[in-house]
Amino acid sequence: MKKPEPEPVEPSRLRELALAVIRADRFPRLATVDGDQPRVRPVSPVKTDGFTVYVANLKRYHKTAELAANPKCELVYLSPEHDQVRITGTAEIVSEPEILDEIWRMNPLLRAYLGTPDNPELVVYRIRPSRVRFMREWALEYHEVPLEG
Repeated sequence: MKKPEPEPVEPSRLRELALAVIRADRFPRLATVDGDQPRVRPVSPVKTDGFTVYVANLKRYHKTAELAANPKCELVYLSPEHDQVRITGTAEIVSEPEILDEIWRMNPLLRAYLGTPDNPELVVYRIRPSRVRFMREWALEYHEVPLEG
């Protein structure tokens, strides 16, 4: 059996290629740490700004305690062609009213589930990237993606 040959990656297009993978995957996986046990679950980002990703959560969910204890996390996106983007970063709670209002207005599911934007169960995380990597399907080689355009 012949090994698949991945399409070459043009370094000047890394940012564009990575952002395309992010747009293609509606449910990236979020990795957190629970004590000494890694945890991974699909999430549905409520806003994305370049490689900064916003994730809504309920305070009673496990990831709330996990991110409070250790805010380091990683998001993994996968395209239909199996290209992959990994965003390594740190989660912080969003407190800016204008960002929370924008997220509330843009997400009908939040409104349907939570009723009002001041629902005490709602917490929104901003995952600030410290590293972004891109990999073509079968390439088995990550490319560092510049964080700035």
